[in-house]
Amino acid sequence: MDERFMDAAVTAAEEGMTRGDGGPFGAVIVRDGKILSRAWNRVIRDQDPTAHAEVNAIREACRVLGRFHLEACDLYTSCEPCPMCLGAIYWAGLRTVFYAATRDDATETGFSDARIYREISLPPEGRTVRFVKTDSSAATAVMRAWRSDANRQRY
Repeated sequence: MDERFMDAAVTAAEEGMTRGDGGPFGAVIVRDGKILSRAWNRVIRDQDPTAHAEVNAIREACRVLGRFHLEACDLYTSCEPCPMCLGAIYWAGLRTVFYAATRDDATETGFSDARIYREISLPPEGRTVRFVKTDSSAATAVMRAWRSDANRQRY
């Protein structure tokens, strides 16, 4: 853990809050001791509920590297990632996540991380958002076509 990088993440969080872009969250992605991307929460500015600091940092690091996978990269974030960001972290293949504040701190500050973590563990029919299973034949046909495409790019 390199304190300089955590300081950069916290400073990004402060910058985003000062600008009024969103909540108190900042993140940097590091590879080989260098910051590839630095981002903060821009939910309010972008009117985009997915514009979290970690997701923004992942998007920028992928642009910088010209690829969608971030192996050998580390994420420093001012707060333990929410469930959405956690999913993005796994999809991106980040090596290590260093975080400062916890999900409990986020919940105490008024963010709904705890509620979402609880909901994820429920079966679809038990969630507070209504989930309706529909016919899957067309969707599964598309998935089978993807699986049989020898030229597909795996991710």
